[in-house]
Amino acid sequence: MNIRDEIVARRIKRIENLGHEMGAGVPETRQVPLVSFARQPFLICEMKRRSPSKGDIAAGADPVTQAGNYRAAGAQSISILTEEEYFGGSLNDLMAVKKAYPETAILRKDFLVDVEDIDVSFRAGADAVLLIASMLEKQLFGTMLSRVRELGMAALVELHSQEDAEKVSSFKPKLVGINSRDLETFKLDPVIPFKTKRFITWPCEVVFESGIFCLEDAVTALSSGFKGILVGESVMRQPGLVGELLSAFDYTGSDFWGRLYSRYNNRPLVKICGITRREDALKAIELGADIVGFILAESPRKTTLEFIKSCADLPVLKAGVVVSGPDAEIDPEIKELLESGALDVIQFHGDEAPDACFVRAFPYYKTVRIQGAEEIETLKEFHCPRVLIDAFSQSVRGGTGKEIPKELVEEARKIRPLWLAGGIGPENIALIVENFSPELVDVSSRLESEPGIKDHRKMEKFFRKL
Repeated sequence: MNIRDEIVARRIKRIENLGHEMGAGVPETRQVPLVSFARQPFLICEMKRRSPSKGDIAAGADPVTQAGNYRAAGAQSISILTEEEYFGGSLNDLMAVKKAYPETAILRKDFLVDVEDIDVSFRAGADAVLLIASMLEKQLFGTMLSRVRELGMAALVELHSQEDAEKVSSFKPKLVGINSRDLETFKLDPVIPFKTKRFITWPCEVVFESGIFCLEDAVTALSSGFKGILVGESVMRQPGLVGELLSAFDYTGSDFWGRLYSRYNNRPLVKICGITRREDALKAIELGADIVGFILAESPRKTTLEFIKSCADLPVLKAGVVVSGPDAEIDPEIKELLESGALDVIQFHGDEAPDACFVRAFPYYKTVRIQGAEEIETLKEFHCPRVLIDAFSQSVRGGTGKEIPKELVEEARKIRPLWLAGGIGPENIALIVENFSPELVDVSSRLESEPGIKDHRKMEKFFRKL
């Protein structure tokens, strides 16, 4: 049994023993005002004492004090986890917070199983409830959502997959959350919301749930079309982070991650790097490349800012590859290409520190050249949703044609879903896919007739083999 189903089964047993109120003194009628939930800026801060994945987060936390800290920092919407056994919450927490702050919008977050759960939530003072699509049959979901609407509450409908989106699509929920945590395993993957959002076919506001630990995480979500973010563990540990997260709503940036994963299908994403000719970029697009890369560092494939501007109209995502040190800023003209849309993302391929990338350029992703276990461990430190691994060379960065040793690739993909560069071409792509199931492959030198000049026959053969 997976974790979600285990939690649901045990909760149903507690309902059988204790009733839907779980021993809390829920009033027979609602005693507090019903307020609008989707307030702007739409930051939802959570009261959560523990979780199955993290254990104790703040075991002795007082919900009223915690909610007061959130409010003082500017949050207007608060999620209260009321599940007792796995998360250490209760309906008493929700009632105490709503009584102390009656004008605050309160979400009851729990594994709700039937209409009686909705009625109890309303009487307890919730302004909104979480409905998890994956654990509810379609008819039951519709009945519960209808009851939420009858009571004038809001429902945050949580999705995890295309199947979830298809299940709820006919009901057209106005507020949808996509959780970056897989409830079956409780593992986090920050691109789950990007992959799932494309399956929403009706107008609604979408909230990015879980996996927000810093300003950069929030900006990444909000720049990709999400209207709100739900944050739990990080603000439980650091209530002062709330103000920083609220500032994310003022950022603007390219929707690189959303656009990239809207393309994700049944084969690896493909980046063709080292483009120096428009005809090569056009061929890459024709064959199905998802990203084309322009080298802006010393390399036989280095191109010019003017050439990149001339390619701004091409219907493909465009990455600018830069090499910088731990403290060096990138060229303001390169940043201007990013801000103007001529580039969609910066690929940092130098010695940039994990906390230095976001302040230099956004959006970005990082490349790490792998020599051994030490570099593999650094993959955990970067905040971008994905990190590209490349073969190490003492003399050049990228475009070496060298492959990363297989045992290092295996270790790297245990830490993050695999974005792979280094020695990839028509002759080995099928074996790489079979052995490693990469999410993205970055290809350059093995598709060339000479550095910077792509061989269209090799490109065609590569995509056929892929």
